[in-house]
Amino acid sequence: MFLDQEEQHISANEFRVNEGIRVAEVRLIGADGGNVGVVPIRQALQIAREAELDLVEVSPGATPPVCRVMDFGKFIYEKAKKEREAKKAQTKIEVKEIRLRPKTNDAHRGFKVDDARRWLNQGHKVRVTIKFRGREMDYPEIALEDLREIVQDLVDVAVVEVPPQMEGRTMLVVLAPAKGGVKKKEKGEQAEAKGEATPAAQ
Repeated sequence: MFLDQEEQHISANEFRVNEGIRVAEVRLIGADGGNVGVVPIRQALQIAREAELDLVEVSPGATPPVCRVMDFGKFIYEKAKKEREAKKAQTKIEVKEIRLRPKTNDAHRGFKVDDARRWLNQGHKVRVTIKFRGREMDYPEIALEDLREIVQDLVDVAVVEVPPQMEGRTMLVVLAPAKGGVKKKEKGEQAEAKGEATPAAQ
């Protein structure tokens, strides 16, 4: 079918379509993919009209240009869909951060770990930092133990991307989402719950 003006405008920057193809003759590919051969542009347009499809210039640099009979609206839709999916796959992963102090109480740390778990489940990376003040720098092993415990708390949803290290007066670790980690845990919990709910055979 021939496209309306709005659809043609959307695709005008990439393809010439129907009457927008201004050459004397084209090498025509039919709707079935077969090579029709070199034909006058008027004949190519007529073939497209009779098939209730569009004539699309797919290789403008060839001599003569190559055109194909196709449903251009469907073609553009599928092309845009693939581009959206590719763009989505290339979306930059955001790095979230939780900040702690040495000897942070368990309740406060628990809230921070819950935040980290939520972000990891959303596909973000998490940077965990512990800031030292004054003489706290004399006891880095305390902060290191805190980081190790946090990593252990999140082992089902995260992998260590940057191991614990010092940056000035800050010790940090960077966690990335574990591929399939959450799903595996959920399946395991569901299987366990199902097993508990099933009465034992008599």
